Amino acid sequence: MKSTLESLEGNKVKLSVAVDETEFDRDIDSAFKKIAREVRLPGFRAGKAPRKVLEARIGIAAAREQALRDGVPNYLAQAVREHDVDLIATPEIEITGGEESGPISFDATCEIRPEVTVPGYGGLRVEVPAITCTDADIDAEVKKELSRQGTLADVERAIALGDQVTLNLQGLRNGEPVVGLNTEDWLYEVGKGWVAGGFDDQLVGAKVGDDLTFSLIPNGTEEPADFEVTINKVQELILPEFNDEWVDSNVAEYDTVAGWRSALHDRLSEAHLNQARSQIVDRATSALAELVDIEPPEAMVQGDLQARVQNTVQQFQSQGIALDQWLSATGQDANSFVEGLRIQSLKAVKVDLALRAVAVAEDLSVDDDDFEREFERIGVQVRQRPAQVRKAYEKNDAMSELGAQIRKTKALDWLLHHVEIVDPAGQVIDNDVILGHDHEHDHDHDHDHDHDGHDHDDHDDHDH
Repeated sequence: MKSTLESLEGNKVKLSVAVDETEFDRDIDSAFKKIAREVRLPGFRAGKAPRKVLEARIGIAAAREQALRDGVPNYLAQAVREHDVDLIATPEIEITGGEESGPISFDATCEIRPEVTVPGYGGLRVEVPAITCTDADIDAEVKKELSRQGTLADVERAIALGDQVTLNLQGLRNGEPVVGLNTEDWLYEVGKGWVAGGFDDQLVGAKVGDDLTFSLIPNGTEEPADFEVTINKVQELILPEFNDEWVDSNVAEYDTVAGWRSALHDRLSEAHLNQARSQIVDRATSALAELVDIEPPEAMVQGDLQARVQNTVQQFQSQGIALDQWLSATGQDANSFVEGLRIQSLKAVKVDLALRAVAVAEDLSVDDDDFEREFERIGVQVRQRPAQVRKAYEKNDAMSELGAQIRKTKALDWLLHHVEIVDPAGQVIDNDVILGHDHEHDHDHDHDHDHDGHDHDDHDDHDH
């Protein structure tokens, strides 16, 4: 087999493949063996009729057609490997010779992954939640615990933030009640912001017996509603006295205010740090994706989208949730649901292209030690020895893609160590504090390894 590669416009190449008659004859022979299993001839068991007998009985055209169907994909795969073509969609095949006789030739128009550059990737700035715990954070946590044992007392004054008000609420749109916005004697803490933007501002300053009318956009909607609110009762929460005695009686393991506040500081600091760590990969890759100035190839977007839809459906099924019922409960239809996933796919494709660009720009290479570490990691997941995992990847011709995934993981690691990380106040945070010296970021973020899709069953028996 011989093949040549020609560049075309629009991230496409053309592979021209030629197969001599001798090599293709082996495909014809295999085709006759396949046909023999389906054709019953007197005097021969199923699948045992010789090629010459079949050829004399049915002719060679059917076998040649079968050989083309079976052989062309194999020859195409060889050519793709030979020229290292990074396919992102099924190629368009045109047989250019040999359909009826003689040597075989065909052209394959292949859409390939575009190569992009991401200027400025080394100077990205990413904001994460503050990792420091302030006295205000501790005070809020203390107040939350004290509130559990607080008592409500009626007040005659105007409503203030933090008050508990009992009210009648009616929300109308075009004269019709809005679902979830009609209730009586509802106890609500002013300042929670649960109803609509500006709703709490309307309550502040009102008194018992007041009737309020105003229009606002309810949370989770896009159209205004007309609100009618009657204030039935105004109460303030009286907190118990906060001292060592209260702590000793109500907080397990602690008997002093100082001791409990110190423990809260440690716990909240760890929670803040974990929150920042949980967001750093998404924030960094989102910033990187914004540097990609091309429209993501639709073939890549569709491929990622199909996988996301399938995974989501499988997750719902595994939890015993009917997707259509969930969509109905959340006010979505199938189109809006898929469109939401499509937004994620657009970002995923941009991240894929950008990380590959960083790997090229930083000359990040993959050696056999990298492969071995990955095989060990996968082996733990699938309970197989690294050598068996390697064998499966080699058999499935997946080594090249695995190498690309490892390079992307290296690029992500490089990015996380070089991006400038700041808190909402603009204070720079040490990357090692966020990442940790023994950090392990998610290897599968936005560029999943399709390990389960490879054949791990073709191996010798082994012990776990």
